[in-house]
Amino acid sequence: LLNYQRWRRDSPDISTCLSPSSVLGLLNTTYHAVLPQRDHTGSRVLIYRIGEWNPKDWSAFQVFRVSLMTSEIISTETKTQRRGLKVIFDLQGWSLGHALQINPSLARKISSVLSDSFPLKVRGIHLVNEPMLFRPVFTMIRPFLPEKIKQRIHMHGADFQDTLSDYFSSHVLPPEYGGEGPGIEEACQDWTNQLLQSEQFLQQIASHPTGDIAITSEDSLISEEVQTEQLSEG
Repeated sequence: LLNYQRWRRDSPDISTCLSPSSVLGLLNTTYHAVLPQRDHTGSRVLIYRIGEWNPKDWSAFQVFRVSLMTSEIISTETKTQRRGLKVIFDLQGWSLGHALQINPSLARKISSVLSDSFPLKVRGIHLVNEPMLFRPVFTMIRPFLPEKIKQRIHMHGADFQDTLSDYFSSHVLPPEYGGEGPGIEEACQDWTNQLLQSEQFLQQIASHPTGDIAITSEDSLISEEVQTEQLSEG
């Protein structure tokens, strides 16, 4: 919780603007989805389709806010606190325009959220359709990541459908990713609707003051049971 508060305080350019309607155009491109089914371990499964992000229309900061809004919502789910999340980044369509948007400052902020600024355990990061042009950006982000996150990154390339099945059951993934779940466009639209329904909740979070806080047992938002399970699972 201290890390979360400090991160919000130190990154007001991102953390104080959590309005889904402000990025509705991006969401309507079917850029992002949280799949309706959890994986076999109970983890939430998120998909980001980078090719649907036009860097001429949307800055990297706006795109990153989508991830923050989703993180705020799913971090309220007790099962997600316990079982964490897995992310699929579809990098088909990644271009020089995307690469130029990612600077060391933003890379540091992304890594901070991935590592210790949210009460969410990242159990897997899966990259598909990654082009050669993406490697310099990944090389810039990688040093900021803790070792345990580095070990959970999997690169699948263009022939991803067979290897993704080693990590996800077929009923979880959309057909576009080798599964039998709802199509990716339907999944994206359903999550967009959920984000829009959470607009007031997210804006309340964004407007809440931040600062150094002292945490007592009564303040903890995660039960001792959840903390014990997270520690035992690493």
